[in-house]
Order: sequence, then C-alpha cells, then structure tokens
Amino acid sequence: MGAKTDDWKGRAKEAAGALSGDKDLKRDGKRDQKGATIKTKIAKAKESLDDAVDNAKHKLSPDK
Repeated sequence: MGAKTDDWKGRAKEAAGALSGDKDLKRDGKRDQKGATIKTKIAKAKESLDDAVDNAKHKLSPDK
C-alpha cells in the first residue's frame, strides 16, 4: 500500500482503539502511521539520490 493509505489506515485504527479502549489496536494504528512516515522519507531520499546521480551524469558527460 502507499504511504498515504497506511497513514489513514493507522489513524482509523488508532481512533477505533481509543474509542473502544483497545490499547493493542491503538498501538497498531500508531505503528502503521510511523511506517507511512518512514515510507515517505525513503521515497524522498531515493528521489534526491536519483536527482544527484542525474546531475553528476550530466556534468560528466561530454558536451555535444
């Protein structure tokens, strides 16, 4: 699933856990939200690395 989907799923679980008093469900929801945050950060880091590689290739390639 995507990061946004995981975040919303986590929010729903956390809210359901809070309403029902289910600490495990609430904790699972928070874990899902953290997972979504990590996915987003990894995607941004990958994008930045890809941009840096493209820029390096551009600088090293001979002008035509």
